[in-house]
Amino acid sequence: MSDQAISLIVGLGNPGSEYAQTRHNAGFWYVERLAEQYGITLKKDNKFNGLTGRGNIEGQDVRLLLPSTFMNLSGQSVVPFCKFYQIQPQAILIAHDELDMNPGIIRLKSGGGHGGHNGLRDIVPHIGANFHRLRIGIGHPGSKERVSGHVLSKASKTEQTLIDDAIHHALGNTKLLINNNIAQAMNQINAYKP
Repeated sequence: MSDQAISLIVGLGNPGSEYAQTRHNAGFWYVERLAEQYGITLKKDNKFNGLTGRGNIEGQDVRLLLPSTFMNLSGQSVVPFCKFYQIQPQAILIAHDELDMNPGIIRLKSGGGHGGHNGLRDIVPHIGANFHRLRIGIGHPGSKERVSGHVLSKASKTEQTLIDDAIHHALGNTKLLINNNIAQAMNQINAYKP
């Protein structure tokens, strides 16, 4: 995957206040905090079924996108947005919750499949898999049957603190991430220990 500066950061989650604090919205939390850190306003954009913003992050012109479709329809927002602005997958970072990692674990990864994630599953067939992912651990409930209830419920106070701290760590490495030092950003972010 060729190194290209990140020009679009997408957070995955579900719209609506009843989902705002649920684990599945970890990707939203990251982008919302990033927007706050860099003074970028996220506005409703009906054209792309989402909240969008644009601003200067560490010297780069970056667009932010939070789809307002439900998670399993994330592609209906991400795909037209990328096509309209002609953004290549290599220039995209998608932040999302990750069941296979415990709360407090955060990983930056480039490429790969959808790993069973419903949001990614709706995006990969349309833009390919060559984008970067920020995987935010939320832990696994232990059985497949309990996954849906787990991702759509709030984390315990302890777990939430672990998730917030991991996101905070990733935000601290934004400069590396944005300025095309993906390998370095990966080393820094992936070395994080709660």
